[in-house]
Amino acid sequence: MELPVPNPWMLLPFVALLAMIATGPVLFPNLWAKHYPKAALVLAVVVALYYLLGLEAYHRVFETAHEYVSFIAIIGALYVVSGGIHIRVKGEATPWVNVLFLLTGAIISNVLGTTGASMLLIRPWLRMNKYRVTAHHVVFFIFIVSNVGGCLTPIGDPPLFLGYLEGVPFFWVLQQCWPMWLVANGILLTMFFVVDSLNYHRAPKTVRDKLTHHEEWRFDGMINLVFLAIILAAVFIKGPMFLREIVMLGAASASYFITRKSVHESNDFNFHPIMEVAILFIGIFITMMPAMDWLKSHAGQLGDLTPALVYWSGGALSSVLDNAPTYYVFFGILQAKSGATAHDITPLLQTRSFELVAISVAAVFFGANTYIGNGPNFMVKAIAQQQKIHTPSFFGYILKFSLPFMLPMLFVLWLIFFRH
Repeated sequence: MELPVPNPWMLLPFVALLAMIATGPVLFPNLWAKHYPKAALVLAVVVALYYLLGLEAYHRVFETAHEYVSFIAIIGALYVVSGGIHIRVKGEATPWVNVLFLLTGAIISNVLGTTGASMLLIRPWLRMNKYRVTAHHVVFFIFIVSNVGGCLTPIGDPPLFLGYLEGVPFFWVLQQCWPMWLVANGILLTMFFVVDSLNYHRAPKTVRDKLTHHEEWRFDGMINLVFLAIILAAVFIKGPMFLREIVMLGAASASYFITRKSVHESNDFNFHPIMEVAILFIGIFITMMPAMDWLKSHAGQLGDLTPALVYWSGGALSSVLDNAPTYYVFFGILQAKSGATAHDITPLLQTRSFELVAISVAAVFFGANTYIGNGPNFMVKAIAQQQKIHTPSFFGYILKFSLPFMLPMLFVLWLIFFRH
C-alpha cells in the first residue's frame, strides 16, 4: 500500500488543535469547556475529508480509525472496571507511605495498564493526602503511575501494546527495559520524597499529628477483578478484527451494570473524564495523520537512527503527538531500515534491538511530559479537578514540573544507557 504524501499545509489543523488544548483551559476556560468537542471534531473532519476526497487514501483513514478504536477500547474498559473498585482509606499518609504507594502503583501499572492503575488508585491517593494535597501529588502520580511505571509489559502502556500487536514478544520489554525502569522510578521517587517531605514539614503540627494515625484499608467491588482478568486476557486475542475490542467493551459493560451504585458513588464515578479523552484523542489521532505520514515519507532523510537520536527525537514527539502513534511511526522506520516485514520482525530484533529499546523507553517515559502525551494524564487531571484540587495549567505543568523533574531524569537515562 503506497504511503500518502500530504501537503505540508495540512499539518496546520494538528498544530491548531495542540495550540487550543494548550491555551484554551488557561485563556478562556469556560468557552473551552463548552466548545472543545466542536473544535476537535471540526478539525478532524477537515483532515479526514482531505484524505478521503483529496488523496483517496481510504485505507489510511480506516487504519487510523482501527488504531483509535483499539486505543479507546482498552483505556475505556480499564477506566470503567477500575471505577467499580473502591479502596477506602482511613488515616493519612506520611512521605514514606506515599513513596511506597507510588512504587506499588508503578508495579501495578504493568498488570492493569497505566490507565487501569491510574483510575484504580488516583482517588485513594487523593484521599490519603486530603489534608495537604497539592499539585505535586497529582503531577508525580501522573509521572510514575500513569506513565513511567508501565514500561515492563505490553499491557502497561499503549505504545508497547502496539509493538506486541506488530510481533514483539510479550516478555521482550521486561527483559530489555527493566534497568531503565529501575533507574527512572528510583530517581522520581527520590525527588518526590524530598518535595513531599518539605510539604509535610510545612503543614501545621495538628495536621502532621493526623498523618501519623494508623491507616486502614478496605476494598469494595472486588467482583470487578474478574472483569479486569477478562480484559487482560482479551489482549492476547488475535482473531477477527475488533473481536478483542468487543470482548473488552463487553466486560466493561457487564462491570458497570453489576457494580453496586454505592460503589460508583463512593468513587464519584462518571463518564466525563473518559468522554473528554475520547473526544480530544479522536481529534488528535486524525489531525496528526499528515504529521505522521510526513515523517514516514522523509524517513530516508533521517540518516542512520542511533539509539540516542531515537531516544530524544521519539521522546520529544511523544510529549506532544501522543506516545502510541509516535512509537508506531518509529517502529515502522526501524522495520524498514532492518529489512523486517509485517510477518517477520526477526531482523529488527536482531539488528535494531537497542533502537527499539530506545523508542520503547522514550515513548513511555516522555509521555509524562505533557497532559496530551498519554491518555491517563488527562483523566487524572479531570478527576483531581472534579474534587476541587489545584492542578497546573498546560504550560504550568511543563515549566514547574516536567522541566525541573522529568528532564533531569531523562538526561541521566541518556547518559547511562543511550549516549553511545
